[in-house]
Amino acid sequence: MLPAAARLTSSETFRRCVRSGRRAGSRTLVVHLALTGDQAGDQGGEHTSGPAQVGFVVSRGVGGAVVRNRVRRRLRHLVGDRLAALPPASVVVVRALPAAALASSEELRADLGRCLERVAPAAAPPVMQP
Repeated sequence: MLPAAARLTSSETFRRCVRSGRRAGSRTLVVHLALTGDQAGDQGGEHTSGPAQVGFVVSRGVGGAVVRNRVRRRLRHLVGDRLAALPPASVVVVRALPAAALASSEELRADLGRCLERVAPAAAPPVMQP
């Protein structure tokens, strides 16, 4: 389960992440990652410090309500294990594709890891020393 501070609740932040964040996809899911606040150079960001915030999109194309909720729970558990490794003050949106309904937990774990590795290093700005 994700801590309350790590849950993405703002629809505007959610939309901004999907539209302007970096994206990486696999057979089962697509991951969007956007930096907010000071890291992105945007002083007007709502979420400027603290842990990463994560949101999920599991549409009807994945399956019925039972299947969608099962996929969402599995993804929430997998992202919770990787939450500390995400850049601070970042926003992550994980979108499940229809193949996620039939994927094993190991396949989802591998796809999530691959996608996060592809978006996170490039999104992290270089650290400048004074």
